[in-house]
Amino acid sequence: MINSFPLLEKKVLVPRGENQAKSFSQLIEKYGGIPIEIPLIAFRPVEINQRLQTILKALNTYDWIIFTSNVTVETFFSFCLNSDLEIFPKIAVIGKKTEEGLLQRGLRPEFIPSAYVAESFVAEFLPYIHKGSKILLPKGNLAREYIADSLTESGALVNEVVIYETVMPDESREKLAKVMVEKQLDILLFTSPSTVDHFMETVTRYKLEHHLKKYIFGCIGPSTEKKLRAYGLPVHVAPKEYTVKEMVNSTIAYLEMEES
Repeated sequence: MINSFPLLEKKVLVPRGENQAKSFSQLIEKYGGIPIEIPLIAFRPVEINQRLQTILKALNTYDWIIFTSNVTVETFFSFCLNSDLEIFPKIAVIGKKTEEGLLQRGLRPEFIPSAYVAESFVAEFLPYIHKGSKILLPKGNLAREYIADSLTESGALVNEVVIYETVMPDESREKLAKVMVEKQLDILLFTSPSTVDHFMETVTRYKLEHHLKKYIFGCIGPSTEKKLRAYGLPVHVAPKEYTVKEMVNSTIAYLEMEES
């Protein structure tokens, strides 16, 4: 008989911010788990500056604009007050949520990679550009340089602009330490390298290293997996498709394998 509630009474860390946590938590609850929402990451738009204003006024001069996350889309459009969609260059995106965020604004991406990581994006996107292609890449302050470096090496003119900062919410530190001490977590699922960094900063600050052995660790994407391993942490769950849904499915598969 198939267990309808494979996460029954399992307490699962949901590290996303308030606006992104709902669907994640609902998925945990669907399978009988208990979501523990502690935002390990928050995004703060940069102050509008002359360079950003100049770029926004010159959108129609770019061949492509690349959005690597829905956070990037939301933040970019908080600055982009011009509703004339005709000024937009061709759009490339990474991720289903990123695509959805654009569709909601009446924009349709012309390029989406088959896998939602920078390496796959670059490999599949290169045939779409040529030497001298002008590309705008809005990003966060901690974003990798891989896309920009790779496209530049291929002859593209890449203009990167930082539009938001990635931070750890102050109130999350004490909450995370409290639930760890009180043994209110069983499964830790990480959605980005930054969530891992912020988690471990809290662990170190409150000297909670001895709690780490009892958790099941899961993550989305090779960069997040690499970050976990860099801290010497195990990776029990790392789905081939880089979505929350597949991470939860893979967690369930891992638990069922352990029980059998």
